[in-house]
Amino acid sequence: MKNLDLQEIRRELDGIDARLVELFQERMRLCCDVAEYKLETGKAVYDGKREKEKLAAVEAMASGDFNKQAVRELFTQMMTVSRKRQYQILADHGQKVDLGFEEIPFLKKEGVRVVYQGVEGAYSHGASIQFFGEDADLYHVPSWEDAMVEVEEGRADYAVLPIENSSAGAVSNNYDLLIKHSNYIVAETQLAVTHALLGLPDAQITDIETVYSHPQALMQCSRYLNSHRQWKQISVENTAVAARKITDDGLKSQAAVASEIAGKLYGLKVLAPAINHNKDNVTRFIILAPKAVYCKDAGKISLCFEAPHKSGSLYNMLGNFIYNQVNMLRIESRPIEGRSWEYRFFVDVEGSLRDGAVQNALKGIAEEAAAMRILGTY
Repeated sequence: MKNLDLQEIRRELDGIDARLVELFQERMRLCCDVAEYKLETGKAVYDGKREKEKLAAVEAMASGDFNKQAVRELFTQMMTVSRKRQYQILADHGQKVDLGFEEIPFLKKEGVRVVYQGVEGAYSHGASIQFFGEDADLYHVPSWEDAMVEVEEGRADYAVLPIENSSAGAVSNNYDLLIKHSNYIVAETQLAVTHALLGLPDAQITDIETVYSHPQALMQCSRYLNSHRQWKQISVENTAVAARKITDDGLKSQAAVASEIAGKLYGLKVLAPAINHNKDNVTRFIILAPKAVYCKDAGKISLCFEAPHKSGSLYNMLGNFIYNQVNMLRIESRPIEGRSWEYRFFVDVEGSLRDGAVQNALKGIAEEAAAMRILGTY
């Protein structure tokens, strides 16, 4: 067996790596020339047919199954980097992307109608008051989709919908509604969720036998509620409905888990304040409008895209953010209806639509995705 000298092997590898870097830089210089040509001719940066042919050709040059796959992965990444550099060059020459959004000086809050889901005293009601003020023209509808339709059909200027909770995670159904309806996110507000145990004015904790609330609220207060094992816990559609039920039924044996705002609204007494065990429980609400507008100081962008159903496609998509140094804040996936095992991805990133790097990233994703939509910037 040949004696192997690790240091000598490493020296040979270093020499090969140096040549690889030199060749890579030469390749990128030629890619810049390609970008200049495409700039003059108006030809698209992404050419899926050409890339497919190129990958097949370089794979055929390699020997052995492992090397063939490795060479395909290597050149896939190199072509991804090349495309992103070409997008930058086009942007440097003033080829900005028309993303269909209009910049406005500020978001109008006075003299507008605002719709939310639930009833008065629900946390969506509280978020609406927090963002638009107590004197705003607020009204409620039974479902989240009803709220989206109110805005879409012009009966409301804005809708307020929950999108995620710090302890329970994403409100998945509302992500689906963002795709189904043509409204746009124009702002967000975060509401601290503090649950209280509410009862009739003359009730005492010792009177309680049954507690009503939304299932999530019961879960978030489970440590406190389970310390009273004699209490029966019953789920209702939301916390404000639970508070209203206590008032309507007029039974001292019943209590609700809801906000103190709901308690005041329905004339209830706080039997125990802040009973949720996670004291940092926050729900993020999005503000939706019918038009694609954004304020000048907007610093976050929400978008969704469908990645081609093939290996490495999501990795290549997200690479557009990495190469352009765009910080991704969150990512969620939802199954695409009618297409088994295919997913739509929802992403929040930092940045402005006026920023060249952001435009490069979004243009790259738009050209490579099966479908892409900017949901809003705020």
